[in-house]
Amino acid sequence: MEGNKRRQEIVRQLKQANKAISASKLADKFSVSRQIIVGDIALLRAAGEEIIATSRGYKYPQTSSLLTSKIVVQHKKEQTREELTTIVSLGGEVVDVIVEHDLYGELVGGLYISSQKDVDNFIKNYENSNGALLLQLTNGIHMHTIRYQKESDLVAIKTELAKKGILYQN
Repeated sequence: MEGNKRRQEIVRQLKQANKAISASKLADKFSVSRQIIVGDIALLRAAGEEIIATSRGYKYPQTSSLLTSKIVVQHKKEQTREELTTIVSLGGEVVDVIVEHDLYGELVGGLYISSQKDVDNFIKNYENSNGALLLQLTNGIHMHTIRYQKESDLVAIKTELAKKGILYQN
């Protein structure tokens, strides 16, 4: 399949998908390498497509009526599962992780974690990778954008994170 047609089909599939699609799955579908798909996604983004890269693959942003806030946390890498589980168990979705970097400024990693299954998959992927968590760049201090249904959900999330010593406080 010619590149332009493949990219049009990638857009169509991502827009119809309920969840992220990995570059490997797209590569298999189109009988090309994973790197070709990564290049296709880069070209689509450069052309204005709002494709999001997550740890589980590519997706389009969902329109949402959920409320959104940023929270600041600090913890050791061993507390990552506890932090994420706390947020999702109280009705939150962890949209991203944000750290301040001396050279690059703000670094943002898309997470889109909204269930315990997502938490388990993220931790499994981390443990099976050679990658480092962004919190390791900043002595554990980082921010998350979180989505939630109602203000009381945010209060509950922050209260529980504070009890666990994870919510960053002066």
